[in-house]
Amino acid sequence: MHELIVAPFLSEFLVLRPGSSAGLKIPQHRYLEVQQAAQQNARVPEWLAGPVRKQWGVDLTGRSAADSLLVRTPSRYGYARASYEINKGCDYDCPHCYLGQKKFEGLSWDNKARLLDIMREAGVVWLQITGGEPLIDRHFPTVYARAHDLGMMVAISSNGSRLHKPLIIDTLAARRPYRITLSVYGATEETYDGFTRNRGAFDRFTRGLAAAREAALPVRLNLIVSSTNAHEVDAMRALADRYGFPHQIYTNMSPTIDGSGEPLPTQAADYLKQRKPFTGCNAGHTFFHADPFAHASICKVGRDPHIDLMAEGVEGLRRLGGIADSLMLRTGGCSGCQLSGTCWTCRPLAKLYQEAKAPRNTYCQHGEEVSS
Repeated sequence: MHELIVAPFLSEFLVLRPGSSAGLKIPQHRYLEVQQAAQQNARVPEWLAGPVRKQWGVDLTGRSAADSLLVRTPSRYGYARASYEINKGCDYDCPHCYLGQKKFEGLSWDNKARLLDIMREAGVVWLQITGGEPLIDRHFPTVYARAHDLGMMVAISSNGSRLHKPLIIDTLAARRPYRITLSVYGATEETYDGFTRNRGAFDRFTRGLAAAREAALPVRLNLIVSSTNAHEVDAMRALADRYGFPHQIYTNMSPTIDGSGEPLPTQAADYLKQRKPFTGCNAGHTFFHADPFAHASICKVGRDPHIDLMAEGVEGLRRLGGIADSLMLRTGGCSGCQLSGTCWTCRPLAKLYQEAKAPRNTYCQHGEEVSS
């Protein structure tokens, strides 16, 4: 199993270690030298072994480049990041969920493997596996292992309910993830189980936290604050500190992906944060999202039009940049807006808020009083 990944990343060349957020940049001629060493089964060059030893404490001196390094080849497509919604099914029934209807359905294992191959060919170095709840998918361990073995830095977004399972924790300990982001819905059994509408959920979640700490996995916690658990914000912070995991607070809910407003009333009004101006993103150009059926879209919000990767293969991604540009055009009530240079959301997200008939001040400056 490879110790390091050497990969083109947009216009740069990186040396990465699974399970670590640190990395090294190398110039192109050094990348080509490492690539040649791996192809010829030569030793790891000392100019690389020294910095690797200093950065990660890993001694590659005298070791075979082919055995210790996974050298990614440049891609013609330029997609450095992707997210994969392995399924929409979930063992929780949280009222804030942006997915709306959560059906457990998706690709066969063979097509999941093919999708990962397409992602590698597209150039994906960082891959987020999400859901629904990804850990309940029966193919998760093999999907995760394949993505890792293809040379991707894998992040996981989960509720943590299955993290304590031996198969899951052993898979992640053997092939370390870049990051695991877990959502926290309360600090007590009563609040957590009530929010998730799943008896015993808090017990399973905290067992997952303990297992992740024992395995020294790189966990980050998202503290989800709603109208029903806001009284436990301080206790949720304390829980994160007790397990030693960094955390951030998430308060602003979004409409569902079909434009329904059910999640919005769950917000805790006193904790809502002022949105910052939207300054653009790389969605559809260097990043894409794949849903459970390998429909590639610019992101999790702007899902249509999409590209069927099972039908079109990696070549279909060449059309995604044009789709991204078209989705960002201001339409409807947003066309001709004089405040468009400092919009609070991207156009696809604003469209979902409009379809949900949300108060304008949740996504648009026109909802605020403007003094003349």
